[in-house]
Amino acid sequence: MNAHTTMNATPPETLDIHMLDEAHFNKLGADFLPGLLGLVVSHVGHGELRSEMPVKQSVMAPNGFLHAGSLVALADTSAGYGCVANLPADATGFTTVELKSNHLGTAREGNVECVAKAVHLGKTTQVWDATVKHRESGRTLCLFRCTQLVLYAK
Repeated sequence: MNAHTTMNATPPETLDIHMLDEAHFNKLGADFLPGLLGLVVSHVGHGELRSEMPVKQSVMAPNGFLHAGSLVALADTSAGYGCVANLPADATGFTTVELKSNHLGTAREGNVECVAKAVHLGKTTQVWDATVKHRESGRTLCLFRCTQLVLYAK
């Protein structure tokens, strides 16, 4: 997701918070970028979402290292799904208005894990931090922060 896209939540009158679990988000992204990356949501909670992605050729740069954009996509998707799972009851969706990432390392194999945590869950904005680590070594690869604008029906 970027500043020009939105993710619409289920309309408030049909929203069932129990539906917004790991299976819901894994199915939601299966035919889109998250599915192409192999992203799997492993935990959805209040103010937190965890996900993982295998390091495979399709997420690598031509130089043989994990592409930085793959890490941003993992972190942004995790924060976006976390936002949806934590929207105010009368909200209809969100859009990303800002994101930033710091890349501290890379990987050539294994798996990467992302923990996205809410820093601010407001009525009009949400701020999420995400940390991406290489599972096998425990090294932090990416620190990510985004601001989400909460959307409402007119």
